[in-house]
Amino acid sequence: MYLLEKAVVGRRKAAVARVFIKEGNGTITINKRDLTNYFPSSILQFVVKQPLTTLGVAEKYDIMVNLQGGGYKGQAEALRLAIARALVAMNPEDKAALRREGFMTRDPRAVERKKPGQPKARKRFQFSKR
Repeated sequence: MYLLEKAVVGRRKAAVARVFIKEGNGTITINKRDLTNYFPSSILQFVVKQPLTTLGVAEKYDIMVNLQGGGYKGQAEALRLAIARALVAMNPEDKAALRREGFMTRDPRAVERKKPGQPKARKRFQFSKR
């Protein structure tokens, strides 16, 4: 059975990650697919595993994830936040170490909305003097 009674959520841009953790041998399953299959990039796999390797518990827990929305980079960072929050929910003493690395902070940056009378959020139509 899972160690936490409810899912822990992590968000980044438009991506939402819901994480369930249980004791195991270190497998990470994302949307019923393996981590290496879901994120082929080794850099994104590294980003996802950062909180686990910081605490040295990468081989201790099995993690099941539901990921929705956003792109692959936003999804990886949302998953990193969700895993960090789940680890803190299980053991509050780990919070200081994870906060020092910056894994407990939700990145608030998001896409700026498009403004009327402009082609994009900041770009203006070309000015014509005559």
